[in-house]
Amino acid sequence: MIQFEGVDKYYGNFHALKDINLNIEKGETVVLIGPSGSGKSTLIRTVNGLEEIDQGKLMVDGFDLHEEKTNMNKIRKNVGMVFQHFNLYNNKTVLENIMLAPRLVLKKDEAENKKTALALLDRVGLKDKAENMPKTLSGGQKQRVAIARSLAMSPKALLFDEPTSALDPEMVEDVLNVMKEIASDSNMTLLIVTHEMGFAKAVSDRVIFMADGQILEDAPSATFFDNPQNDRAKKFLSQVEKH
Repeated sequence: MIQFEGVDKYYGNFHALKDINLNIEKGETVVLIGPSGSGKSTLIRTVNGLEEIDQGKLMVDGFDLHEEKTNMNKIRKNVGMVFQHFNLYNNKTVLENIMLAPRLVLKKDEAENKKTALALLDRVGLKDKAENMPKTLSGGQKQRVAIARSLAMSPKALLFDEPTSALDPEMVEDVLNVMKEIASDSNMTLLIVTHEMGFAKAVSDRVIFMADGQILEDAPSATFFDNPQNDRAKKFLSQVEKH
């Protein structure tokens, strides 16, 4: 589904991604962890073209993202993204936020679109908020709406860029529970950047540990958390466990 081959990314002289080689299979749930500034968010943002790579090859759903002829709108139809700060349309109701992309991009029948949107709101526990404006919601509720909005496009892959990092602690659990349910019930490919280690351990098939723009360890979840091989990863986990 997603394949990196020798991918490099620079911001001026700063080498943000260094020779990334990574293959993510269809239906896998892969978690990216590592210290701040390690390149996790940059990597995930390259997958739907929010960041362009400078060297190497990046294949997503059979498309080469480094080729100029690649239609990024086609990629984004099939690769959803959930951001740290929700990115909801504040001038539209919760229901309208979810219905907008399927209406404009998929040309979905309006009655079917509304039925799907309400079902997704029910799935994330917010059906009663359908007619609310985003400004009336808590941060956790906004993030659950953002997840429902991404699911409305029936994506093949869903990217999460630290979806709980902007939330108050008491709001985190509801969002993580929705993500756990998606991971357990769907055939979607999930790529998740998170600092929630308990959640990462519970949902992931694989863990990618990054530092200084490099992948230092790529292992099955149980193997990584029980017995990390890389010294930097060992130190990172020991520090996380202390806190």
